[in-house]
Amino acid sequence: MIYPKIPLAQSIIEICRAKGVTDIIISPGSRNAPLTIGFANNPNFTCYSIADERCAAFFATGMSQQLKKPTAIVCTSGSALLNYYPAVAEAFYSQIPLIIISADRPHDKIDIGDGQTIRQENVYANHILFSANLLEEASSDNDKLINEAINTAILKKGPVHINAPFEEPLYETVEELSVAPNVNHSSPRHPFNEDLSAYAEKWNSARKKLILVGVNDPESIDKAIIEQLANDPSVVVMTETTSNLHHPTFINNIDTIITPFINEDFENWSPDILLTFGGMIVSKRVKAWLRKYSPSQHWHIDTLRAYNTFGALTKHFETDASTFLRAFMPQTVAVESNYSQTAQQLKAFRKVKHDEYLVKIPFTDFKAFEIILPVLKDNSQLQISNSSAIRYIQLLDVKNSIEVFCNRGTSGIDGSSSTAIGAAVASKKETVLITGDISFLYDSNALWNNYIPKDFKIIIINNGGGGIFRILPGHQETPVFNTYFETEHHLTAEHLAKMFGFSYGSATDEAELKTQLKTFMQNGEQPKILEVFTPMQENDKILLQYFKELI
Repeated sequence: MIYPKIPLAQSIIEICRAKGVTDIIISPGSRNAPLTIGFANNPNFTCYSIADERCAAFFATGMSQQLKKPTAIVCTSGSALLNYYPAVAEAFYSQIPLIIISADRPHDKIDIGDGQTIRQENVYANHILFSANLLEEASSDNDKLINEAINTAILKKGPVHINAPFEEPLYETVEELSVAPNVNHSSPRHPFNEDLSAYAEKWNSARKKLILVGVNDPESIDKAIIEQLANDPSVVVMTETTSNLHHPTFINNIDTIITPFINEDFENWSPDILLTFGGMIVSKRVKAWLRKYSPSQHWHIDTLRAYNTFGALTKHFETDASTFLRAFMPQTVAVESNYSQTAQQLKAFRKVKHDEYLVKIPFTDFKAFEIILPVLKDNSQLQISNSSAIRYIQLLDVKNSIEVFCNRGTSGIDGSSSTAIGAAVASKKETVLITGDISFLYDSNALWNNYIPKDFKIIIINNGGGGIFRILPGHQETPVFNTYFETEHHLTAEHLAKMFGFSYGSATDEAELKTQLKTFMQNGEQPKILEVFTPMQENDKILLQYFKELI
């Protein structure tokens, strides 16, 4: 076995191995050579080489999203680790375990004019769960910090930073370890045993209970509990596409239901108790509603955090939703109410209006999504970029067997493609990314990656710019808007596809899209890109008119 000669590098690698951190994403550099040599020459690790640090970090985020355990990213000193920051923030808010290991210059080389040197210690201070600022010499204090960092990533589900100073020479190797680092493993969380009787009493006396579910793992809630919630006349369950939670009675197109509401409707629908679980909520409309018409009780379930999203938080249950509901639901009873019945009647009415509208609209973003979603394969994975893409999909149905993911922690467009590729590599499921043109172009270096599965597919909705800004209030057709907000362009993905070894197809109308999808969804010897061109100046009109015709 080949090991780096530097003892500190040996300690980091050995503690990672002992704690089961096995997937390592490395960006090339010299200062991190001791770590690269150690990880890449050790059969206990699976290493990936991704040159662009921003892409590497989002790739790792996608892997951790699927594996439910930390991956590690390794970079050289200087600006390299700053390029990790967007993914660090995403992992922080999405509660995804991520270990950042940055090589650094020795402390006496900082701020003296040495090359490729910045102030690396605590650089992620506002969006990190733990920072281990190591000393150059291997020591028990360093071992303690490394252990604590990795334990924190595992237990608290988020990013941690290990900053390791190395002095030259960097490339020397040895055949025997010179360290035997101390390893202490994370302790499991205490079992949830809170007395829920008082909350069950409140629940059983309330006639309007709303359950709102954000980003959530597939198949995490027992089917029996889902049925119990669905059969309670006093319960309405609203789910986002990223909730991966399904039942015919659940409201899975929230904005379709509530956008046409007038004040009286909002008041009538306002719950006595709001129960939430899962991650970030996409729908701005549901947030505005529940902030203005606050429930008297808002309970949130999460092992770690409870954001006061609606300004009405009264209780944080510190456990996962499945554990809570298994303990809580046996203490509840179905309550006589017309809350659920009213929701079902409105859902059926809106569905009729929805279908009538989509039949008559021309080829636009909305029509493209309507055509694409039904042809996605059963039991596959769908990754969605932010901005327009996730909002359109919220208005439509996705097959229950398809797992849906989106970077909703910070809602950025910056790493959607890289995350999707990392998720596809980790899950080994056939994966489709649906993305906008700006999001795709912004993260085009995601395709500079030697690990992309052959069955990975990207569908780009190219409307010639940032179409989301036409939907938002304040849109005016001016040179300033087109240049600085919408960022109008005439670029395509065709040459990028060829350069990076993707097959490429395009569609400009409904018939062409349907024809292209028949071959696109078949697997071949290359990953695929399908670029769908839609009319920039029509998309927002069609979408905004949709909400008017739901009444």
